[in-house]
Amino acid sequence: MRVLIIEDDRTVANYINKGLSELGHIADVAHDGKEGLFLATTEKYDVLVLDRMVPHVDGMTILNALRASKIDTPTIILSAKGKVEDKVLGLKAGADDYMTKPFAFEELMARLEVLSNRQTKSTEKETVLRVNDLEVDLLARTVIRNGEEIQLQSREFTLLEYLLKHKGQVVTRTMLLENVWDYHFDPQTNIIDVHISRLRNKIDKGHDTPLIQTKRGAGYIIAQGD
Repeated sequence: MRVLIIEDDRTVANYINKGLSELGHIADVAHDGKEGLFLATTEKYDVLVLDRMVPHVDGMTILNALRASKIDTPTIILSAKGKVEDKVLGLKAGADDYMTKPFAFEELMARLEVLSNRQTKSTEKETVLRVNDLEVDLLARTVIRNGEEIQLQSREFTLLEYLLKHKGQVVTRTMLLENVWDYHFDPQTNIIDVHISRLRNKIDKGHDTPLIQTKRGAGYIIAQGD
């Protein structure tokens, strides 16, 4: 499980990070909201642990921004604000769970596992991916745009599938290398550029709305459908 912890209390953040690491999980830590929002929108996480009162960009603003961008990373708010109205506000903003401080790590871990498993099952059930006029059937392995079938090579199909499963999110080159090519190092080649170019020629060429966009210095993104 990969977890993003947005928590300005370094003692609390380190405590959670240490507990996750001991259980074999991976965690990134952001001590302010600006860094946390950047990571949450440019990297892929299984679960997000979010403190409401972090500097620069507060937790509720982060959550609202993520949901408005169609980023549905399961999120648990971990806050000293424990009144009923605080919890209701957080849940209505799009949080999946809410815990108050002080807390027991064992309970937090149990809740994180529930959210992660729920997200995994939801993703596994999705066999047809759509954005705008593009439709990809993962079982039949067919790609259709505007009613016309497009022939893709195996790697191109896997690349498109990964981009679509993260539509609306910036996908970094490292994420593509690890999840599409199974490289856990930089091969120092232009393999990603070549395949993105080929995919664009097949998916976007001849259409008014290009779906595969480059975010300079960050990666690639499939435009979120209406």
